[in-house]
Amino acid sequence: MNPVLLQVDDLKTYFFADRGVAKAVDGVSFTLSEGEVVALVGESGCGKSVTALSIMRLIPQPPGRIVGGQIMFKGQDLTTLSDDAMENLRGNDIAMVFQEPMTSLNPVFRVGDQIAEVLERHQRVSHGDALHRTVETLQRV
Repeated sequence: MNPVLLQVDDLKTYFFADRGVAKAVDGVSFTLSEGEVVALVGESGCGKSVTALSIMRLIPQPPGRIVGGQIMFKGQDLTTLSDDAMENLRGNDIAMVFQEPMTSLNPVFRVGDQIAEVLERHQRVSHGDALHRTVETLQRV
């Protein structure tokens, strides 16, 4: 059996508003081992996206907040990491493919620059090297 890559235990993500609390994710648990593929399926509005955004720590605060549970990724509890540590992890060790392309890329900036920015940040390469690698990547697709 492959080692555990991601373990989510009793995850709870709530959204707080003047009219009350929306318990968008309330007790989700699952384990994902290396090499395994898991699909989160369910009806619209059931918490699939909020679960994924919680794992990535991309829940807008306020109004949302992870109020309970544990998210273990490669032995680290993501709920306890600093924002800087999480930013270093995202896009390098853990990433999310968003369903809507308009939420993934900013139409104000060139696609190449946005891809190069990720390489510069996480691979620590120069801007010129990042642009060169970006062009190579885009040519492959």
